[in-house]
Amino acid sequence: MDKELDAATIKEIEKQLLIKKQQIMDDLSDLSRKDSQESDERSVKFPEYGDKPDENAQEINDYSTEIMTEKVLEKSLEDIEKTLKRIKDGSYGTCKYCGNLISPKRLIARPTANSCVSCKTGLQENE
Repeated sequence: MDKELDAATIKEIEKQLLIKKQQIMDDLSDLSRKDSQESDERSVKFPEYGDKPDENAQEINDYSTEIMTEKVLEKSLEDIEKTLKRIKDGSYGTCKYCGNLISPKRLIARPTANSCVSCKTGLQENE
């Protein structure tokens, strides 16, 4: 069985996650705007380049890219928030599937990991 992360390493991971969380929130703010009708909802700004067909095509392409970027950022933010919650409640570093400790190397490489390598590998093989 792997050894547990020490408190100092967990504190450093938490610090780095909080920095990453702020970066993602800043990126989301740059990418989107608050919808005036719904105070808690964000929406990606639709670019306006002009009325020519090539400008319209570029608008749609850029908008689609920004929508996908927003989804990736929101998923990353969700993962970070769940990880911060696990750190706070003391369950950080424990696999959510088997209950064993997650390797410290895995957590350092991927701080938002919530499963051990064995369970993650098993899940991927079953897909």
